[in-house]
Amino acid sequence: MNPFLLIILAALVIEFLLGTVADLLNLKALKTELPPALDGIYKPEEYRKSQLYTRATTRFEFITGTFNLLLLLVFWFSGGFNYLDGIIRAWGYHPVINGLLYTGILLFAYSLLNLPFSIYATFVIEERFGFNKTTVKTFIMDRVKGLGLGLLLGAPVLAGILLFFQYAGAFAWLYCWIAVTLFSLVMQYVAPTWIMPLFNKFTPMEDSELKESILSYARSVKFPVKNVFVMDGSKRSSKSNAFFTGFGRNKRIALFDTLVAQHTVQELVAVLAHEIGHYKKKHILQGMIIGILHTGVIFFLLSVFLGSESLFGAFYMDRQSIYAGLLFFGLLYTPLEMALSVIMQAISRKNEYQADRFAAETTRDPASMINALRKLSADNLSNLTPHPFYVFLHYSHPPLLQRIGAIRSAEEQLTGKFRSKG
Repeated sequence: MNPFLLIILAALVIEFLLGTVADLLNLKALKTELPPALDGIYKPEEYRKSQLYTRATTRFEFITGTFNLLLLLVFWFSGGFNYLDGIIRAWGYHPVINGLLYTGILLFAYSLLNLPFSIYATFVIEERFGFNKTTVKTFIMDRVKGLGLGLLLGAPVLAGILLFFQYAGAFAWLYCWIAVTLFSLVMQYVAPTWIMPLFNKFTPMEDSELKESILSYARSVKFPVKNVFVMDGSKRSSKSNAFFTGFGRNKRIALFDTLVAQHTVQELVAVLAHEIGHYKKKHILQGMIIGILHTGVIFFLLSVFLGSESLFGAFYMDRQSIYAGLLFFGLLYTPLEMALSVIMQAISRKNEYQADRFAAETTRDPASMINALRKLSADNLSNLTPHPFYVFLHYSHPPLLQRIGAIRSAEEQLTGKFRSKG
């Protein structure tokens, strides 16, 4: 039996089983009674609605996950990868063009087969729970724009990788690493200005008490920001969020319009302080460095396995190619990717605690930070009692009650510090 076949198959099955076990434990952990810490924020009927939402999304994710796993296995073991490769090779194009066609056809077919699930998630589940604001036109245009960006940006990057591995020899992985890293950094700079506005409207916040409070706070922590933007998140969903993106003069802090509508000035400053906390604590720089190193490891390992006959044999390929090798290596990388994902989730949760504390300390208003987190959870129907194993596998943010507990445990210390300074 081909060892690569066994490794990849075992990794896919184990990943699916772990996810299923986590889902079942998560559903079992749902509590019928509202946790005392959420009194006054979650009404009993809203809490019950959040549980129903968790059950509905969990069942749906299980169905889609099962479908995609079976789709991959059927295509794999029926020789679909080799069959498609044979068709494309018969067209007689350059290997790089073959690679773009091979990858593009597979991605397009996958997207097309998953389109019904996207439609159901948006217009049935999200609609049922009062979140969906997406029109059919917006839904279609999002996919058209995504396809356009894939062709405009993704295709040249893939072509460059294929060219490097085709002609650059032993150091192809290094050239790819450098090129992709530079591309990623450029995208970090231009995305806030040129790409994100393709999907959402970003409006500079008008002069108001909120804007002055935000800018005053930013000055107090020496965070250089000229303006804060309000994003029309309500165009697609009633869920609330805020985020920080870009760097240099293109740094952008964006608040969803739904967030602005549902929170007080003090709570919004606290949310913004949390986002600035990520910047001040160098979490964004940390993420960029880890991402760059991760990319380098991927390209190096790719160079090691790209010429393996056994890897191509695992997928019943008659001939080797760089483009098919990229895809097969991605599947072979699954076990390491799972382990790295768990580590990165743990780092992210730690960073969220630090950003929460930064916000509570620098605003001198832990209560507003707690209230903001409570409201965000209620508005988004978050699961308040996730199972620890589910959190371990999937959560980039700590559960709400743990975040509140961490802020409250530090509140007395912070209060003492504020009084001593006063």
